[in-house]
Amino acid sequence: MKRPRLTLKAILALLTAPALAAGALLAIGGTAQAAANPGPGFPAQYSAPYAETWNAASTMTTALTTTGNKYYTLAFVIDGGGCNALFNGTTAVTDASWTSAINTVRANGGDVIASFGGASGTEPAVACTTTAALETQYRKVIDALNLTRVDFDIEGSALDNTTANDRRNAALADLQTSYAAAGKTLTVDYTLPSATTGLLSNSLNLLNNAKSHNVNVNLVNLMTMDYGSAVDMGNAAISAAQGLHTQLGAIWTTKTSAQLWAMEGNTPMIGVNDTSVEVFSTSDATDLETFAKTNGIQELSFWALGRDKACATNGGSASSTCSGTTQTAYQFTNIFKAITGGTTPPTTPPPTTTPPTSGATGPIHSAFANKCVDVAGAATANGTAVQLYDCNATAAQNWTVASNGSLQSLGKCMDVTSAGTADGTTVQLYDCNGTAAQTWTKSGSTLVNAGSGKCLDATGNSSANGTRLQIWTCYGSTNQQWTLPS
Repeated sequence: MKRPRLTLKAILALLTAPALAAGALLAIGGTAQAAANPGPGFPAQYSAPYAETWNAASTMTTALTTTGNKYYTLAFVIDGGGCNALFNGTTAVTDASWTSAINTVRANGGDVIASFGGASGTEPAVACTTTAALETQYRKVIDALNLTRVDFDIEGSALDNTTANDRRNAALADLQTSYAAAGKTLTVDYTLPSATTGLLSNSLNLLNNAKSHNVNVNLVNLMTMDYGSAVDMGNAAISAAQGLHTQLGAIWTTKTSAQLWAMEGNTPMIGVNDTSVEVFSTSDATDLETFAKTNGIQELSFWALGRDKACATNGGSASSTCSGTTQTAYQFTNIFKAITGGTTPPTTPPPTTTPPTSGATGPIHSAFANKCVDVAGAATANGTAVQLYDCNATAAQNWTVASNGSLQSLGKCMDVTSAGTADGTTVQLYDCNGTAAQTWTKSGSTLVNAGSGKCLDATGNSSANGTRLQIWTCYGSTNQQWTLPS
């Protein structure tokens, strides 16, 4: 069952092609742009609406300043011809206006995801005929935008292209391994068509193929839209999420129920859908946000940012520039952003924090399956990354809990870089100096840094080997839960 999710986008792309082509020529032929600044990553729960890359980049920054929503999904990176990944198939990913907009989002504590594919245009795995060529195109985008998270919106004929699906998953597995070896994180999301009961068989085949390649899939994002008949759209989105929970459990059989909910995303088309009798209202959005937040769903999104306002005349066919339902400007953005952050964090470390058991030596286990806190490459240089990695009983994973609250490995201490206190400040190995940046206390299963009052956190809620550790506001989520040696 195929859904014409982006048919309106295809029309818009055709109507604006001359202007976009001119912009692309300027971006490609002008002065080379530096890569975007790195971002802080993502909290345990967040909303990241799709921002159309054929619209002005300022559309995203205007939404940021108007609503305070900090996370966005860039739609779409597709082939521009001859295995060449571009925004909308026309604009270089180094385009200065988009680099500037991304930097603005990140400077305000947010981050972006690049989405490859969509129903219109050609996803690079279809256009690139070898895994090596495909990896080159994915890496070009990841490096230019300094991404830690990528999304693959696979639907229509691309979803049934098993050769392309296998090629994509092979490339992603290689890239995750390569970036992890360099101390960087690459998180992979899949956005897939949904029935009211969850995924269809071709989507499940794609996910099973990803697992067979050892792709570490962060989340599966349901397109809860265009079912083909009049339904209660809020209830349908919730029903689909419930069905997906069961389906994911049949693939990732070792995950807990909470971990499976945390693998979910949910993306309705706001207002009038391509099937015009389907209307996703602001009331539906409130219901879905409440369900998602309560159950620990990682991501909410919607199609699309440029539509988040009422039409001059609501109803009728779907529009590419407004929702067609009664709403105020950015009302869907404001409703969904309430999910961001997960559980309400404390403003200071909980009063029950206690020093870890002094003198104990051994691995620090993550709540993620069979992962340990690891010194990258077993190096001892100051500034060496502290990361997540498969438990292997090596010296790089042997930590001693010192009497002063420091955690020591290879003769040095776990340290918050530059004694930072901002969310996303990385954790490193450094000469022991007795400062608060190297002092940790236990609060339940979390480790709270004394200098910042924030928790040791696996970046991006990722369990991939090489995931960098950082400090982040304490939420008690799985990526902030640790077992110390005792």
